[in-house]
Amino acid sequence: MATPEYEKARRHLARHDAVMKRLIDSIGPCTLHPDHDHFGTLVRSIIAQQISTKAARAIAERLVKVLGRRGLRPESILEASDETLRGAGLSANKARSLRDLAQKCCDGHVPLRRLADLDDEAVVETLTLVHGIGRWTAEMFLIFSLGRLNVLPVGDYGLRAGVQKHYQLGRLPDRDTLTALAQPWRPFCSIATWYIWRSFGNVPQSD
Repeated sequence: MATPEYEKARRHLARHDAVMKRLIDSIGPCTLHPDHDHFGTLVRSIIAQQISTKAARAIAERLVKVLGRRGLRPESILEASDETLRGAGLSANKARSLRDLAQKCCDGHVPLRRLADLDDEAVVETLTLVHGIGRWTAEMFLIFSLGRLNVLPVGDYGLRAGVQKHYQLGRLPDRDTLTALAQPWRPFCSIATWYIWRSFGNVPQSD
């Protein structure tokens, strides 16, 4: 069932953007379910960088299995050997990123319990302190874990390609073009982005 916020977003987008109205009429309610397991979401985001969704899911499942009873927690990542992490399918660089994330969560540089109290830009600034986490990963965290409604990930290829297709642009929109085109979406850029993604198929954490 769509939340009141999603219903408000849907009405706003349909009223202010004809392309969005067409997508909403075709797709129906937004079914995104933010995952409030902040650490797990960040781990899966790092794993998913530059590989397919299927491969990322398989590696994440193997990682949970090899970590054993303690599960996907900062402490279990720090205690795991390099061989254990590599055995789950992680590259050396991604294993380094997970260890850096885990260490910064433990020492307070990434305060998992307080991230929800920070504004969007402060969350981005905090998370990008971690090796291997850039702005895109931080923005995915804002959408998929914190449930922030007004995130516009201008560097996301899927969003740019979708906007090019649905708005009949001659080329992929650059940052300035996408920002200007998305002005009518505010304050619900995350939901508009979800509809663009959904028009191409399944979106993580969505029914």
